[in-house]
Amino acid sequence: MKWIVTGGTGLVGKKLVRAIDRDGDEIVIFSRHAAQHSGHVRTVVWDPEKIGNWSKEIEGADVVVHLTGEPIADGRWTDERLAKIRSSRTESTKLLAEAIVAAKDKPTVFVSASAVGYYGHEQGDAKLAETSAPGTDVIAQICTDWESAATPAEAVTRVVHPRIGVVLSPDGGMLKTVLPAFRAFVGGPIGDGKQWVSFVHIDDAIRAILFAVEHEKVSGAFNLTAPNPITMNAFAEALAKVIHRPNLFRVPSFAARLALGKMADVALTGQRVVPQKLLDFGFSFNFPVVEAALQELLVHP
Repeated sequence: MKWIVTGGTGLVGKKLVRAIDRDGDEIVIFSRHAAQHSGHVRTVVWDPEKIGNWSKEIEGADVVVHLTGEPIADGRWTDERLAKIRSSRTESTKLLAEAIVAAKDKPTVFVSASAVGYYGHEQGDAKLAETSAPGTDVIAQICTDWESAATPAEAVTRVVHPRIGVVLSPDGGMLKTVLPAFRAFVGGPIGDGKQWVSFVHIDDAIRAILFAVEHEKVSGAFNLTAPNPITMNAFAEALAKVIHRPNLFRVPSFAARLALGKMADVALTGQRVVPQKLLDFGFSFNFPVVEAALQELLVHP
């Protein structure tokens, strides 16, 4: 098989590429910068804002996995930054969809990432499955547009949108951010701690993406989160227990807002997302509860 992967150097992409490479498949990473790889991996330089020679690689590819996007948590949410977050997702997705439509030998599946931010940050304690309505805040609107940008490809191939939750890995994301404070004995929950954290162990995230590729009946959006979302209070308690540290120093909401501005909405609110579609299709999570996930990642890696 031939795979195209964008975002192949990111947290999820890097692990996905390693998993595919073990099977001996051909992997082409679309990247802004040239790079050398071992195994069956090579890089093709692409500009995710305009069509180019990279589009020729779509011809004959079996799978396209699109994970590229400006990181949401790398800076304050100015209007300019939000515009970049939106365009980096929607424009690149639109270009890939157009390249798939134009290809004579088309991929059999287009995995175009999304996020649980689709549901917005005003849903409270409601359990959110794939049939739940989208939110109305700015991130929800970006996610809606992000998914819609892939629509042209639906006429010629199977399109799936993993709505990715909080990916747990010591190499990046929320876990890497909060670990130093906990290890320094000053960790604790953010805000009132009642907000939901829809987490997924990174290995389960990779397995779920591969599951969606392999199972032809999986199409459209599916929630890529563990089946047991928890509150921020419960997450902090579990992390403290696993690494044998106290859970005493709560980060007040006002401090988070001063430090992060509008971006604090992500940390101070959340979504209670359940992976109903994956469960209905028979996918089994290796780490359905947070303490087991943290144990595997931090104690028995």
